[in-house]
Amino acid sequence: MTPIVQNVTDLLALFTVLADILGICLLVLVATPLYDRGIGKRIGAFFGKYAVLFSFLIAIGGVVGSLFYSEFAHFRPCILCWIERGFLYTDAVIFIVAIMARKEEYVRKYGNFVRNCTLTLSSLGLIVSIYHSYLQLGGNSLFPCSATGTSCEFVYFMEYGYVTIPMMALTAFALIILFMVFHRKNSGI
Repeated sequence: MTPIVQNVTDLLALFTVLADILGICLLVLVATPLYDRGIGKRIGAFFGKYAVLFSFLIAIGGVVGSLFYSEFAHFRPCILCWIERGFLYTDAVIFIVAIMARKEEYVRKYGNFVRNCTLTLSSLGLIVSIYHSYLQLGGNSLFPCSATGTSCEFVYFMEYGYVTIPMMALTAFALIILFMVFHRKNSGI
């Protein structure tokens, strides 16, 4: 790995670890009675209010990161990477449209539609990312991997003992889902 690729990988891996910690904290908040009281309610309201913006930042970060690895670092994506990209790129487009049109009346009217679309896309992406991470951590393949492309089991890097490209995608999808849960809990729609 070149020094630039290593530096970017170190930075993205650190962001992934921090995002994992945030996700665990938010999951505990949602899953306990703390959510309905004091600081929990304020934290939930904050993440609910800015859920679309935070989700967009995560999705666009995933888009830029995936393009960096394929176009600059020349890491060839496998078939599961392409599927994960499809879900994440679509999320990014939906979020940018929602942000650009946020002051329009129809956004409030179609807020459930946007949230449900991104929840569905991110949930499917999460499932693919879990399976992809399972493969990279030594699990047995349930389906044959493409013989013409990069193996889905190939690991370009592993930082902090667990952060790989599919783990970065898994973290992105999980956080988007959590943010959309906060959005649902804190919106009037």
